[in-house]
Amino acid sequence: MNLAVVIMAVGIDDQMKSKTPASFHPILGKPMLGYVLETVKALNPVETVVIVGPEVNDRIQAEFGDETSFVIQSPQSDRRHAVQQARALLERKADAILTTYGNMPLLSPQTLQDLVAVYQRTQGPLAMLVVEREHSFGLGRVVRDEQGAVQAVVEKIDCTPEQRAVCELNTGIYVVEAEWLWHHLGKVTPGDKENNYLTNLIGIAVEQGKTVQTELIADPAEVLGINNRAHLAHVEAILRQRVNQKLMESGVTMLDPATTYIELGVTIGPDTVIYPNTFLMGQTTIGRDCIIGPNSYIEASTIGDHCQIRFSVVEQAVMENNVDIGPFGHLRKGSHLAEGVHMGNFGEVKNSYLGPGTKMGHFSYLGDAAIGTDVNIGAGTITCNYDGVNKHQTNIGDGAFIGSDTMLVAPVNIGKNAKTGAGSVVKKDVPDGAVAYGVPARLKDINTASE
Repeated sequence: MNLAVVIMAVGIDDQMKSKTPASFHPILGKPMLGYVLETVKALNPVETVVIVGPEVNDRIQAEFGDETSFVIQSPQSDRRHAVQQARALLERKADAILTTYGNMPLLSPQTLQDLVAVYQRTQGPLAMLVVEREHSFGLGRVVRDEQGAVQAVVEKIDCTPEQRAVCELNTGIYVVEAEWLWHHLGKVTPGDKENNYLTNLIGIAVEQGKTVQTELIADPAEVLGINNRAHLAHVEAILRQRVNQKLMESGVTMLDPATTYIELGVTIGPDTVIYPNTFLMGQTTIGRDCIIGPNSYIEASTIGDHCQIRFSVVEQAVMENNVDIGPFGHLRKGSHLAEGVHMGNFGEVKNSYLGPGTKMGHFSYLGDAAIGTDVNIGAGTITCNYDGVNKHQTNIGDGAFIGSDTMLVAPVNIGKNAKTGAGSVVKKDVPDGAVAYGVPARLKDINTASE
């Protein structure tokens, strides 16, 4: 069977109070539509069509690759009209159409595979996914006859008091015979508030004496649709718990999973301990036996084994093995701390390399710098790398000792085993083994006793 998928991701939802359609809001670093696309990919569809509104631009569409076709519904109308927009792409390509929504990121591939299997086992023109729960969350009720056969789906606004007591609900996810769908889609009539319900297809099938099959979903959470910010937070909490659970099962310790925020692209080695209020974002990799947090933020960074990050921010940076920073350290984009580097409290590094064994004292800033092996960076050291127009490089050789409160006015080179005195303002290169001190710094003459 050639199956196609139509995903309805139309419109700026007033309840979200956003210029962005609900389906494109991120959850754990990934747009919720991305979850749905990943789920339907397991069905091996011949085509996946996403129905969007005109506010969805080429940049947004490009995030989802070349395997997805986007069709704009304009003007934005009802769901019947939305599905019709896919007809030109699918009419001679697919035997059956699965319709679903872009704001249901918890749907599992197995659930959709089960629904397709139900459709394939029956002679009816469609099969529908249903859920049982006391609160309808706005979903329509499934009405059956005395023999248990589906007769209709009645939307909440149209329900009688008796029908509102029904706990079997329509999720709005169907597998429909393609030829039958295209032939009857135009017969769908408006319900209240001029909303053309796709659910009217069920009534049409029943009138024709055809059987409508159902698949009961095992986990009601899978069909939680996100229509407002509260729904977004609720679903994200479920996904976050799943991510944290998987990591803990792999050997990661979390002191308080409820306050640990980890996105999908993060990998963590065993015996690493994550303290509360820690955010691990983007494509971040953390090795084994690390201590991360509390109150730390790490984004798109690579952290080696046996590292410690306390009360600190790490962004697009690299920390090799046995590195520790913090508390209140900040590694900015392009920072690379080699094996055994120590970075004290209130330190900041940007676009710089610190060689193995280097120690950077507290209250220091290194920007656009290359630091050698076993260098001591005294407290309060600053690289003055920006002249108001351009950024300039600072180079410090192996074994150098930079005294507290040294100002390194780039471009400048400090040689191997060189030293600077406390409070120096270094504007000229310091040779290997030399000592520079003063404001502006001058070289110490080792042959002059007074010096």
